[in-house]
Amino acid sequence: MSPERRSILVEQVGLWLVTLLLIRGVVSLWEAGVHEAVLALVPVLFMYMPDLALRQRGLDPSAYPLGLPSRHDPVWRQALVLNAVIIGAVALPFIGLYHLWQTEVFGMHYRGTWPSQPLMLIGYHLFFVAIPEEMYYRGFMQSRLDEVWKPRWNILGATLGPGWLVTCVLFAFGHSLVVFQWWHFAIIIPSLAFGWLRAKTGDVIAGAFFHAWCNITVGFLDTLYGVIPP
Repeated sequence: MSPERRSILVEQVGLWLVTLLLIRGVVSLWEAGVHEAVLALVPVLFMYMPDLALRQRGLDPSAYPLGLPSRHDPVWRQALVLNAVIIGAVALPFIGLYHLWQTEVFGMHYRGTWPSQPLMLIGYHLFFVAIPEEMYYRGFMQSRLDEVWKPRWNILGATLGPGWLVTCVLFAFGHSLVVFQWWHFAIIIPSLAFGWLRAKTGDVIAGAFFHAWCNITVGFLDTLYGVIPP
């Protein structure tokens, strides 16, 4: 591996650790009783740490998909079409497996109680979670790691490489650096789709839509099955 590629790899792992530890600090402040407004720093860190890192290295952040595309950009239509296809294919199996998981493994039952603030749930996962995380992990990290390992695998019309897989692993276990949950390893599975959508469209909005759908669906199901309060 060349010194330049090694430098990018060190940059990515180091910035990932720093960013997640800062986010862990923000969450700790909230857990200690600081007003929940402090959590607004989480998406800010995800969105602006890449910009700072690129400028520090003398690179142009606009060369990376670190923002939302223009509303007239055809990538929006492509994102919606791809999401309709993917969600249409996985929704019923996903809900069925969720039902079996909660009822057969954990003994939960369908209660039919909907979230008390569904619009807030949707807005939170789209704007505070999915879009900032996709900007960081797929717009920045996957793009930079593609400079370390050239994408060479053609998967369903998208060209991907080892950087895609490494990003998925860091994305999944980054959650555990903030708040540990034993099942975080399973996040690798949907993140494969997020990274594929990034490569397929050249942007992050399609992956952000699917990311938000995954989180929102789990949020609704967790409430319906009594896993979390409404």
